[in-house]
Amino acid sequence: MDYVAALVPPVVMAVAFVALIVTIVKSQGGENKSKEDAAVDAALARAEGARQEPEAHGA
Repeated sequence: MDYVAALVPPVVMAVAFVALIVTIVKSQGGENKSKEDAAVDAALARAEGARQEPEAHGA
């Protein structure tokens, strides 16, 4: 029975990891893809604007 106790934690972790990967893959795309892309684009634009702002004021 010791071998069962030794194998349970890795099996549970493997099942949890597979479930995580399946969830990540399923959440990619779909009806929320454009909203997620827009949020990322807005965040990148804010970061780019914040990075360029000190140069504009310093020149």
